[in-house]
Amino acid sequence: MASRIRSIFSGSVGNLVEWYDWYVYSAFALYFAPAFFPKGNLTAQLLNSAAIFAVGFLMRPLGGWLMGIYADRHGRKAALLLSVLLMCGGSLLIALTPGYSQIGVAAPVLLVLARLLQGLSVGGEYGTSATYLSEMADQRNRGFFSSFQYVTLIAGQLLALLVQLGLQKVLSTEELYAWGWRVPFAIGAVAALVALYLRRTMEETDAFTKQTTGPTSAEAAAPPSKLTVLMRYPREVLTVVGLTLGGTVVFYTFTTYVQKFLVNTAGFSKDDATLVSFGALGVAMLLQPVLGAISDRVGRRPVLLFFGIGSTLGTYPLLTALGQSTGPGAAFGLLVLALLIVSGYTSINAVVKAELFPTEIRALGVGLPYALTVAVFGGSAEYVALLAKDRGVETWFYWYVTACAAISLIVYLRMGDTRDTSRM
Repeated sequence: MASRIRSIFSGSVGNLVEWYDWYVYSAFALYFAPAFFPKGNLTAQLLNSAAIFAVGFLMRPLGGWLMGIYADRHGRKAALLLSVLLMCGGSLLIALTPGYSQIGVAAPVLLVLARLLQGLSVGGEYGTSATYLSEMADQRNRGFFSSFQYVTLIAGQLLALLVQLGLQKVLSTEELYAWGWRVPFAIGAVAALVALYLRRTMEETDAFTKQTTGPTSAEAAAPPSKLTVLMRYPREVLTVVGLTLGGTVVFYTFTTYVQKFLVNTAGFSKDDATLVSFGALGVAMLLQPVLGAISDRVGRRPVLLFFGIGSTLGTYPLLTALGQSTGPGAAFGLLVLALLIVSGYTSINAVVKAELFPTEIRALGVGLPYALTVAVFGGSAEYVALLAKDRGVETWFYWYVTACAAISLIVYLRMGDTRDTSRM
């Protein structure tokens, strides 16, 4: 039991580091954009850095595909080691790359390369990490232990924000623009090396070690590709897409977009919006294992239905109330309520998806359809919100989020409880 908990801890720490590195890019784009692009309009520089951020997002499905295949062939541990190594390389490259004034166009090219590495890494991390945590946990506590994937995901986001706030206090604005923005990426690279060391001590899961390796003579002569095997499970693949669609849109709305929403719509200062979001995310982080443990007792489906019904009925009134809130206290309470509902999805979505697939295709089955759905719907949520705001029809976005949640609710109503039908 002790070695199992140690392995789960090592896997979770690596997940935290990966998501810290992923969010640091967005948090410090304002400071490093002028270093990588020609001098001129700051908005144009930020658009260039945002475009490269989007490129990283689009790499996530490729990472989910390649890393999923690798994990299902060579083991969960090997894939998790490779994932954190790629993230370390991407962060180190950003930290060390000279600016545009020193090496010209090579600077943004290297930034793109670094973001490609990070996109591959984080795209592969989700499916492999979800598979590893689910397989390492015992059956009675699988929901509880797998919930730590989102505990560490949120913790990575909070850590990136803490580093930003700390550097803003310690360094002057001029120092942050000159060299201070490199510090968080250097921290990420060093932390990734620590995570790499910890992951080297992890055990491989029993499910992967014991999986059947005796193919038929025809399969031995020409083994089917992993994608071919995955296509034998179309219902499960579509279930992952349906599970993820509403969850990812609602999650990104109330985590990454909400800071801009509080500033642009509710009229909060940037500092107040940051503090409200930070505090609410801290509460949400603590909610994950609670709801994960509840799913071990009552089943996965009731927890998913809590999210599906709550987000379908609650998104419009919650966003309306947030947009009209006049003080940080009220906004904090509303946001905590929203994230409580969201936690019905985030706390158990990994284990639900892992329980849908057999061992030999689990990492790919979890990772690829998830990454595709997040890239299309999660990655575009903020753009859709800002576009609706710009066109003067902001409430249309509220209905868009509600519709996405309703689609997932239909999936939850039609699916069985994976706790009872698990292929693990």
